[in-house]
Amino acid sequence: MTEERAGTLVIGLGNPLMGDDGIGLEALHRFGRATPVPAGVELVDGGTWGMNLLPLIETAGAVLFLDAIRLGAAPGTVHELEGDAVPRRLAHKLSPHQIDLGEVLAIAMLRGTLPPGLFALGIEPAVVEMGTALSPEVESAMPSLLARAAARLERLASAVGGRAETACTS
Repeated sequence: MTEERAGTLVIGLGNPLMGDDGIGLEALHRFGRATPVPAGVELVDGGTWGMNLLPLIETAGAVLFLDAIRLGAAPGTVHELEGDAVPRRLAHKLSPHQIDLGEVLAIAMLRGTLPPGLFALGIEPAVVEMGTALSPEVESAMPSLLARAAARLERLASAVGGRAETACTS
């Protein structure tokens, strides 16, 4: 891709009606309320957008996904993924939104438009079933996830730069 890339996107993913699958969206909203967002960072409520995220991802300098990430660890474990591990690990089905995300990342990869910085932070879910509350294990891990997101964004903001944008898109 020859055009100049925008700053950093933080995309919260998940379905808030499926218990811990809503981790990414809840983390995004808590992060936006409690943390000063660095210049050049845009918060995006990706929910279950699927393919509609492709244009945003393709033009970003870096993307940090916040999501439930199931890797077989104890519920409440915070996971960090980077680079090639992001499409590989987030393509595993946890809920319907991840099928679309896997496809989005695969298309961007095939088109050569994956951002140079690709990261994911998430929490191992305990309960993925109908319900709007997060499990106690996830709730107790949320402060750690938010602190790691803030630290990652500070590093990305200084490395990537970009326009000063702190809008929360929904």
